Amino acid sequence: MLKLGVNIDHVATVRQARGGSEPDPVRAARICQKAGAHSIVMHLREDRRHIQDADLFRVRDAVRLKINLEMSIAPSVLKTAARLRPPQVTLVPERRMERTTEGGLDAAGGGARLRRALDLFRSKKIGVSLFIDPDPRQVDAARDLGVDAVEFHTGDYANRSTRPGRLKELRRLERAAGLANEAGLLAHAGHGLDYDNVLPLKKIEGLRELNIGYSIVVRALWVGLDRAVREMADLIR
Repeated sequence: MLKLGVNIDHVATVRQARGGSEPDPVRAARICQKAGAHSIVMHLREDRRHIQDADLFRVRDAVRLKINLEMSIAPSVLKTAARLRPPQVTLVPERRMERTTEGGLDAAGGGARLRRALDLFRSKKIGVSLFIDPDPRQVDAARDLGVDAVEFHTGDYANRSTRPGRLKELRRLERAAGLANEAGLLAHAGHGLDYDNVLPLKKIEGLRELNIGYSIVVRALWVGLDRAVREMADLIR
């Protein structure tokens, strides 16, 4: 069964815009759990623009779901991840001026810093996923690095405005998922997915999990978070 990971970063974005404690990511995580999410995704950015260090520990202690910590390998974030010891981290590229993650990690060119980070996670028994483009070279690099999973960046697919363009990107995702499975990697996907464009991904053999945040939080403004999560979970089943 295709699993749903719900990213609650933008609950924290609203909180940080005003200050104070509301809306509380812990409450959001509990609602997601009740509504059928399989994991909670949080991105601890180096600039701490939304999720804060304390949010990670509070959410971890409040829900039974898997915590998937999205992160770069910035030293301050690595230190927090080592203390948190989530079941999974997903390593993503990060640039200060970007509004959101704009592409996949270069696993093939990660170098010594990436390998040192992977050694740290192994020592803490933390599973590792790499957020990569659906590129055979990057899948091969992830396999060679010995990680547990890859998450394919679906932004190029989501941003295509024409049917031929979207089908082309869908085929790339299908091929990449197949290669990941052959390499013994779990295949996940996410970025830019919404209640319309998510449907074709259900047909990709070998995909195990979709991680979705922004469209669910937007939908929650109109129907509430519980219903928004339930609707997405029902769509991908």
